[in-house]
Amino acid sequence: MARALVMVDVQNDFCEGGSLAVDGGIGVAERIAAYIDGHGSDYEHIVATADWHIDPGTHWSQTPDFVDSWPVHCEVGTPGADFRVEVQTVVAQASAVFRKGQYEAAYSGFEGATEDGSGLADWLRVHDVTDIDVVGIATDHCVRATALDGAKSGFRTRVLVELTAGVAPESTARAVTELRAAGVEIVEPPGA
Repeated sequence: MARALVMVDVQNDFCEGGSLAVDGGIGVAERIAAYIDGHGSDYEHIVATADWHIDPGTHWSQTPDFVDSWPVHCEVGTPGADFRVEVQTVVAQASAVFRKGQYEAAYSGFEGATEDGSGLADWLRVHDVTDIDVVGIATDHCVRATALDGAKSGFRTRVLVELTAGVAPESTARAVTELRAAGVEIVEPPGA
C-alpha cells in the first residue's frame, strides 16, 4: 500500500485577498504546511494541483452566477495563480504538480496534467499509489471533485476536512454527504 497526499488548489486567488477568495483559505494553507511538516513522511508522495486558466470560456464571467461561471481567477502569469506562500516549500518538494483548466472549466485534480502531459490517475498508478488523502480548497468544489474522481478511479480516498476550506456551510455539508455516499472516508478533526 502506498499513500499519496493530494493538495488541491492552494492558490492566492482562492485565499483571502484573491479574486475568488474562500474564508479560511490562508488558515488552511498554514495548517497544510504544518501538517506536512509533521506528517509528510507518512506519504510516499505529495502532489499538488492548480487551476491554470488561459481562456476557460464561460467558466469566467464579468457577471458570474457562482454555479457555472466565476470571476476571473488563477489566470496564467498572474500572482493569483501562484501557490500561497505558506505552501510554496511543499510545492517545491512535491513529486509532481498537475495544472488544470487552461481552456475549460476544470474542478478535479484528475483533469490536470504535469508539464510532460501525465494525468493524475495514471501518474498515481505508475507510482503504485493505492490510497490518497485529499486536502485544499474548496471543500465543496475542487476538493469534492478531486475526491470523487479519486474514488471513481479506484483509489481508497480520504478527505482530511480540517485541512480544507469550503465556500459555504450548506454546500460544504452537501459535498461531505455526497463524498461519504461515494465511499470517500471523511476524516474529522480530533474531538469533532
